Amino acid sequence: MASLPKRPLATVISIADTASWYCALAIVALILLSSLQESPAVDDTIEPVRGGKLVSRPCDEIYVVGEGETLHTISDKCGDPFIVEQNPHIHDPDDVFPGLVIKITPSKPR
Repeated sequence: MASLPKRPLATVISIADTASWYCALAIVALILLSSLQESPAVDDTIEPVRGGKLVSRPCDEIYVVGEGETLHTISDKCGDPFIVEQNPHIHDPDDVFPGLVIKITPSKPR
């Protein structure tokens, strides 16, 4: 079996250093290319917005508050008058913001 030629340590370090720079440049190029790509086309499944409120959003057990919604409007829409009692993380009913996750338990069928 033939053995590989021995190279000085400085040569091996130089080759590894060069390879790492090429990898770093490739990663930077990929990041730049991905940031320059066009955004995807608008999806037709996105629900329409009227007056800052989402129209016809489902009232699932886990509900994410949308822009312009209040606990009162969510309660009326989803038929759950006890939202504050079922969500101990809501300390102030007036402090509701888009993205807040709440639990919904409808008391009447939708």
